[in-house]
Amino acid sequence: MPAIKLKDGTQIFYKDWGSGQPIVFSHGWPLSADDWDTQMLFFLHHGYRVIAHDRRGHGRSSQTSGGNDMDTYASDLAELTAALDLKDAIHVGHSTGGGEVARYVARYGKGRVAKAALVSAVPPVMVKKDSNPGGLPIAVFDGLREALTANRAQFFLDVPSGPFYGFNRPGAKVIEGVIRNWWRQGMMGGANAHYDCIKAFSETDFTEDLKMIDVPTLVLHGDDDQIVPYADAGVLSVKLLKHGTLKVYPGYPHGMLTTHADVLNADLLAFFKS
Repeated sequence: MPAIKLKDGTQIFYKDWGSGQPIVFSHGWPLSADDWDTQMLFFLHHGYRVIAHDRRGHGRSSQTSGGNDMDTYASDLAELTAALDLKDAIHVGHSTGGGEVARYVARYGKGRVAKAALVSAVPPVMVKKDSNPGGLPIAVFDGLREALTANRAQFFLDVPSGPFYGFNRPGAKVIEGVIRNWWRQGMMGGANAHYDCIKAFSETDFTEDLKMIDVPTLVLHGDDDQIVPYADAGVLSVKLLKHGTLKVYPGYPHGMLTTHADVLNADLLAFFKS
């Protein structure tokens, strides 16, 4: 399997298909590069080089005991893009991956990044605090940690069966294969990394990162996102970006890249070509 060995010895698995302008995809918690297969096939067939990696502690990458934080995730991505010598790249992040992209582009993207897209992404910050009164209480994230610790396998069935894809909404068409694929990806990763990553995606403040990004950035969010509520995420993020554009999708869930891939892929393609 293609992988790079980072400076600290961590092995990062990645997929790298095609040629042309590179698009780099950063996945959500607790998933892997496989969550991008639909997008990678779509953009591969539109003439792009498509790359996706398994974040440390996730998927086929090393299950590290440390470094499961947003600074390290961004640094790992920087090592990967440098090893592949990527330039004029487009970076796309979903959920936790949106935070990874924001930090990477702000700190390491100068001269390498052409555009960015944040989809159902966690910035500016998820947790409720004085500077973010519309955020989610810390008890929500404590509950995630408790459920993961008690029975990770069952927890990783409950999340995609319910709020992640909106399958808990009346009249929703439940897709069993999507649920099983989410579970499969989650269970490939390390329980400790998944536990630590909850703090990384919920408590990291990306406000200054967003202010530093100077490339065109598309922010996409569904207004029925039950994981990362859009009013405290995409709506606030675009106000901090120098060249940000927001598109809100009525009724779309957190996992809209899967449930509405035809719409999202077309909108991303139009942005990449603009």
